[in-house]
Amino acid sequence: MSRTGEAGRREAVRQIVNGLSHDCHWNLGPLSGIDWRVKQLRHRFDQLIERLRALAAGLPDRRTGDNTQFEMADITLSAFAVFFTQNPSFLSFQRHMEQAKGRNNARSLFQIKRLPTDNHIRQTLDPVPPRHLFEFFDELHQAFNQQGLLAAMRAVQQTRLIALDATWYFCSQSKNVHCKNCSCIRHTEGQVTHFHSAITPVIVSPSHSQVVSLRPEFITPQDGQTKQDCEIAAAKRWLAAHATLYHTGNDTFLGDDLYAHQPFCRQVLLHGFHFLFTCKPASHPHLSRWVEALEAGRDLHTLKLRVKGKSNRWEHHYYRWANGVPLTDSDDALKVNWCELTITDAAGKVCYRNSFITDWQISADNVAGLVAAGRARWKIENQNNNVLKNRGYHLEHNFGHGKQHLSSLLATMNLLAFALHTFLELSDESYRLIRAAVGTRQGFYQHLQTLTLFWHFETWESLMDFMQRGLEIGPYAVAKS
Repeated sequence: MSRTGEAGRREAVRQIVNGLSHDCHWNLGPLSGIDWRVKQLRHRFDQLIERLRALAAGLPDRRTGDNTQFEMADITLSAFAVFFTQNPSFLSFQRHMEQAKGRNNARSLFQIKRLPTDNHIRQTLDPVPPRHLFEFFDELHQAFNQQGLLAAMRAVQQTRLIALDATWYFCSQSKNVHCKNCSCIRHTEGQVTHFHSAITPVIVSPSHSQVVSLRPEFITPQDGQTKQDCEIAAAKRWLAAHATLYHTGNDTFLGDDLYAHQPFCRQVLLHGFHFLFTCKPASHPHLSRWVEALEAGRDLHTLKLRVKGKSNRWEHHYYRWANGVPLTDSDDALKVNWCELTITDAAGKVCYRNSFITDWQISADNVAGLVAAGRARWKIENQNNNVLKNRGYHLEHNFGHGKQHLSSLLATMNLLAFALHTFLELSDESYRLIRAAVGTRQGFYQHLQTLTLFWHFETWESLMDFMQRGLEIGPYAVAKS
């Protein structure tokens, strides 16, 4: 970075600090009057970091001799801290703080005893498959459950909605930046695009904007397979590997039209799950012709509702549904239940139309709820994949590709950081107040970067208290006359 750019960055940082420090007494100790439950949740952050450290300590380590001076736990937590703070310079800042003050936030907030170099982190983590960190998704899943958050997210028929979708997290046309786990696209003009992608399942709910991340499944070349790996094959592997882990007895998979095909639907049913998939007429011509041939009122049912839309304007919701429709034209066709929603405005203009297939029996009592659940699928794109790519997490940025597993391992850490942020947003009132006060995710990360650059905080709790005091919110809110 140039000196001019660095000076500009530091000036922006100081402006944030001045804003936070206005009328602040600079006492970083915890406030004694804080509700015990909030304290308990903040301590839960420390417990989760401790659990991640324990997992990291057990990662496979191929180093020998003098090369083992840094613990695997310190190396892993150092990488994770960068993603949690969304600050590529976090480790560098903490090294300077350690030299100047003999203490640093990497140690106090993330339990990192010694800070390794960036190159040592990349070289050491490259041979480590990402599955070794998957248990931390389970820790977070359990934390969500203990707070009652998963129960609150259940939808129609009291079912839990699990959305499936794939996303890219790396691509390059460089001849030098690729690995054995890359997928590739060979273009007609001779160029080759190497890329990484993964299934990133999340729990969603029509009534919640947040999503809960589950274990991912990486789309990579499979041993013994000549065909390139694909989204559906990865989704089937995910089912086979994790169905037992996430099965509660009433769970429904959501997916786009790619998933609405007989082999995958049967796999979902065989594992004891329900399905609710987008079903486009163009890709299911036999099903569409069958539906249109049904007798209205007898086999093809309708429901009309007048509701207030997001813009607080009246809309007309027109539902159609039919049960026991063959998904294909084959003799062994799976019978599915089909529904469609068409939304028009007051002038009769069509604003939205989509159709779905499901194994749930459809009636006038649940058709609106089922369609709302099906439409919640988009949250895996807008509230998960797009957030990870465009709202502070930089999922597609090349933090380090490596020759083996580095790219997928770092992507896993990014997903875990996002999941931990979500847990704090849903369970920690102080975190939620701060997020609301600073606005965007990027704004929150900018404040976090600034404070951890200039000040040392003994605990996560003291950092949250300091931010609330500077922003005059929570227990420090100033009464307005």
